[in-house]
Amino acid sequence: MITRRGFFKVLGGSVAGVMSLGGYAFAYEPLARLNITRYRLTPPGWTPGLKLRVVALADLHACEPWMSASRIAAICRRANELEGDVTVLLGDYAAGMNMVTQYVHSSQWSKALSTLHAPLGVHAIMGNHDWWEDRAAQKNGGMETFGHRALADVGIPVYGNRAVRLEKDGHGFWLAGLEDQLALLPGRKWGRTQILGLDDLDGTLAQVTDDAPVILLAHEPDIFPRVPERVSLTLSGHTHGGQIRFLGRSPIVPSCYGNRYAYGHIVEEGRNIIVSGGLGCSIAPVRFGVPPEIVVIDLG
Repeated sequence: MITRRGFFKVLGGSVAGVMSLGGYAFAYEPLARLNITRYRLTPPGWTPGLKLRVVALADLHACEPWMSASRIAAICRRANELEGDVTVLLGDYAAGMNMVTQYVHSSQWSKALSTLHAPLGVHAIMGNHDWWEDRAAQKNGGMETFGHRALADVGIPVYGNRAVRLEKDGHGFWLAGLEDQLALLPGRKWGRTQILGLDDLDGTLAQVTDDAPVILLAHEPDIFPRVPERVSLTLSGHTHGGQIRFLGRSPIVPSCYGNRYAYGHIVEEGRNIIVSGGLGCSIAPVRFGVPPEIVVIDLG
């Protein structure tokens, strides 16, 4: 039988444990950690002899104090050290939460991202929050966001349902980027009754004109069941790995497929997708079991 003294000792230990856990999840992991997560694979149909390193950054969610412009610049310096052949940005540069001390303007986060460099360039897509935080883009029902303009102003091309052919060591490959699948919010003021995506998978892949392998950039991984075998690798973000992750699963994942595409390298019917855990936070500034990460993929 536990004594009163014993009860309060256990209670005190529990409170201290919860406070420590909370401090880790709300401060240390989202603010102080940065993992380099590496994958190595040769997808079906990959060109023999084509060795390609892709460095991927996702879900910055720029805001103070969680993801300042100076922190973004530091992440970019680390990304440059990884010596990728090509660097890709997988969307969600805008904050996406209210628990902030200050929003980071698009001119500031784009300036930080402009320090990225790679022999085959830096290439970007937009995410849902880049659309959701732009009232003018919501009203217009498409066109472009302030994120599109900010990246273009610093020389980073943005792919909205567009494909481009690149080449390394005489071997070609395609980089294709989808516009966001959740871009336009519902609401009477917008004249929409449901979320509308601006992605065009078929139209994007129709721009591929030869047999070279295709890397598809798609912010949300939910497109993956529709991605054909013609695509060698799909790269996504959006989920943040669930932001809270225990024993390889997350209690809440922003995907209609739940944990199926929450995080990591998934292979289905010979098709490959890698879902980044991202760098920033959305909704609440908390991460546990899925620290901020830069993803490095070695192909070939």
